[in-house]
Amino acid sequence: MLDQVIAAFECKDYQTAAKLLQQLLVESPENPWVQLYFGRLKEVSDQLEEAEKIYRQLLRLTTHSKIISQARKGLQRLEEVKQEEKQKAILAKRFAIAKATILPDNNEMGILVLEPINNELKPSAATNFARIMEIDAYTARVTLPSQNWRVYRMGKVGELEFYGTQLQQAGIPCFWIKIPQIQQIQVFQVKHLSVDKSQIKIACQNEANQVGSMRFDKSEITDKVVGLLPIFEQVVDVNTRGKLERKTKTQDYAHFCDLHLQKRRSILRIFDQRYEFQQDLETNSQANQNTIRLNWNNLMNWIEQELPQLNVWSDFNPFAQTVIDQTEILNQIPSHINLFRKENSYWDTAFHLYSGIILAKNTAVQTSKKGNN
Repeated sequence: MLDQVIAAFECKDYQTAAKLLQQLLVESPENPWVQLYFGRLKEVSDQLEEAEKIYRQLLRLTTHSKIISQARKGLQRLEEVKQEEKQKAILAKRFAIAKATILPDNNEMGILVLEPINNELKPSAATNFARIMEIDAYTARVTLPSQNWRVYRMGKVGELEFYGTQLQQAGIPCFWIKIPQIQQIQVFQVKHLSVDKSQIKIACQNEANQVGSMRFDKSEITDKVVGLLPIFEQVVDVNTRGKLERKTKTQDYAHFCDLHLQKRRSILRIFDQRYEFQQDLETNSQANQNTIRLNWNNLMNWIEQELPQLNVWSDFNPFAQTVIDQTEILNQIPSHINLFRKENSYWDTAFHLYSGIILAKNTAVQTSKKGNN
């Protein structure tokens, strides 16, 4: 009957071969020749993983030289198929990316941001992430965030949308934003503010250093973003060899609070060292006698009382830890931070990036909702 199986394979009559092998597997399941042709049947049926298992099992269990040779040839054919499929997948991906970036808007630079994922879901998510992004499994596991956003990649927004869509379909939460959306945000440095019934009035300075005032309804403010920016100073320290050396150390922190005007795509930026507390009778009548820290705490409490509807974002520092070394991205973003420093710090840019991502993402969500309605 084995001769009939061989003849059926030579004629590519796989239906007959399958029927004969089914009977032989019952009669002689341990026969290596039967197993060899069973593996061949799996191979021609595109059940490549099953075929590979059978061929590798034969290499482990049999000493017959011809069977070993045939099993090795089978594995070689499977490897050739894998390489061919891999090459086809690469070409298909390149074509899809080229198609996705053909429109001018999709050629703009953007960033892909990974959102936190539950630790219980991480193993399967990491497998999908590694496959989609073509990275190793370990890198995929340590890259997926558990608690905070992670800026993962910069590139053409059409390409980021291509990858991001696949990630979302695989259950990996993410989003992508055009860098110009952040670059074009208007930032007003707040000098002081006051409330008149349902309206807020602010004295501020724009990006051209022009001083003016603005008035708007409380409901226009949608989000509050707070963060601490380290202030570095050069200090002299004694090293392990007992010699003096200069080191850069964090001596203090500057407090920042951004209030978002989503509809205006603008940020009201409040900075503890530049805010004119003495002009702000709304928050503290004893501002001249208080420390900056006490004045700042009073201001934050006042904002919380006057604007209880705000969404509060306070995860800047862990976000900054993951992005501070991504200088290629940070160099694309203006900081709009007027903090006196002897030299520029990427911490300033990271804060504006964090706040800008929040504003751009929320604006896009609201625009999408309006479009659906």
